[in-house]
Amino acid sequence: MPPSQPPPTPRQPSHRSGCPINLSLEVFGDRWSLIVLRDIMFGNRRHFRTLLTASEEGIASNILADRLKRLTASGLLAKTDDPSHRQKSIYSLTEQSIQLVPVFATLGAWGIVHLDVSRDLAIRARLLAEGGASMWDDFMEELRVIHLGQAPVVGARSVIAELRAAFEAERQAMTD
Repeated sequence: MPPSQPPPTPRQPSHRSGCPINLSLEVFGDRWSLIVLRDIMFGNRRHFRTLLTASEEGIASNILADRLKRLTASGLLAKTDDPSHRQKSIYSLTEQSIQLVPVFATLGAWGIVHLDVSRDLAIRARLLAEGGASMWDDFMEELRVIHLGQAPVVGARSVIAELRAAFEAERQAMTD
């Protein structure tokens, strides 16, 4: 008779739970991941150096490098070589991260209501909240053109231009 083997031990799950909110937070729930995605999404900051130097929050280079690796590994960013410079990479949003536009819009709207936000930095969130789902859809379509290479629709609305113009007008109004 062969010796009996102990019963197999259950595999340890790689996640704390299968809850969709938990799993989502495990992917992008730390502060810096969302900031990096925000800067790529709203600021079109697609190179490491630009993400490092242009963010209002002042991310450290080692943290930025780690978050870019994590976001790429989790499928929220794609990394390609920059054809204009051998040592540079370009980070692009994936469809998964583009579909976070409503999440960012909702977070921004919540922040405007409940937190002491700065007027100039809140203008884009205010416009997205007021624009609602149709504006979010237009923004996602525009991001697909920029980041996924989707063909642009002739005469399509440029939400990015609207948000940029409102931000610049708000900054100008604050200095007048």
